[in-house]
Amino acid sequence: MYFCSMSEVIVKQDIRKFSKEELVDLFKQMNEPKFRAKQVYEWLWQKGVHDFDEMTNLSKKLRERLNEQFVINGIQIDKVQKSMDGTIKSRFRLHDGHLIESVLIPVPSDNRYTVCVSSQVGCSLTCKFCATGRMKRLRNLDAGEIYDQVVLVNRQAEEYYDHGLTNIVYMGMGEPLLAYKNVLESVDKITSPDGLGMSPRRITVSTAGIAKMIKKLADDEVRFNLALSLHAADDEKRNEIMPINEQNNLEVLMDSLTYFHQKTHNKISYEYITFQDFNDSIEDARNLVKLCKKFPVKVNIIEYNPIDGAPFLKSTEHRIDDFARYLNDNRVTVTVRRSRGKDIDAACGQLANKE
Repeated sequence: MYFCSMSEVIVKQDIRKFSKEELVDLFKQMNEPKFRAKQVYEWLWQKGVHDFDEMTNLSKKLRERLNEQFVINGIQIDKVQKSMDGTIKSRFRLHDGHLIESVLIPVPSDNRYTVCVSSQVGCSLTCKFCATGRMKRLRNLDAGEIYDQVVLVNRQAEEYYDHGLTNIVYMGMGEPLLAYKNVLESVDKITSPDGLGMSPRRITVSTAGIAKMIKKLADDEVRFNLALSLHAADDEKRNEIMPINEQNNLEVLMDSLTYFHQKTHNKISYEYITFQDFNDSIEDARNLVKLCKKFPVKVNIIEYNPIDGAPFLKSTEHRIDDFARYLNDNRVTVTVRRSRGKDIDAACGQLANKE
């Protein structure tokens, strides 16, 4: 966005790019008292406003100055779809016209209301079973755009279910560890007492498996949970469906996850989509058990959600149950997650901005 005069064109900066300390310096330069920075920061990161005119404890003159010099590049709801099972998918339009999707997954019986957020516009990893992987990665989301998904979906949860969000999973469009800086900044804004104040233990960041970035998470002493999108417990099969495994094989990944566990003691889980006659045999389960003995880990078995043109079939309930039973019999903590939101293309692997 631009502010134009007879003599110059000024590019407006997104005020959410400023840290708290930078806001203090900014208002000092504007000859405004220091407490104005705190007020504006609270409007941005506790209340999630997108309009300076909503900052009602600022003078009208100051709001006008802020409008002249700065912008808040918030996201806007473009379309909302509600599934028969209660899942809600939202498509959001970004300030530059790009589209992303987020999903609200309500499980009232467990008092769980989870938002699945996106971290990139598209994705570059080309996993064979994922619709998002067929899109080009256009750019990373900034911290504010990730934060906005949480705020807006939380409002949906309160509107539709009279309950706020209980959990956040970074499992939407994109690979979070390829948007590392912005993802960690968004987590900070979501968990900070100066932000939304949510516990990091309620947040899970999922990765397709980038070993060096998993180690960086450990070195940065993050407090959230980590999920590995595993989907195959041997390199040959994982190479076939997830090209990233060719540079980050299972041995390397297990080493990085062991390092992560030793440094943080945070929860680690494996996401495992079962495909008929590909990775759902007892032999596959046996290979998975071996990976589960290296450190404490929970396995989430996920039903495959078909996408156009992919050569995979959903495993039968019988094979999924046998697979889960084998893991359980070998003292592996396992949960079978039935798909939610399939009728609106909101289930795992289906986010693709189809329209």
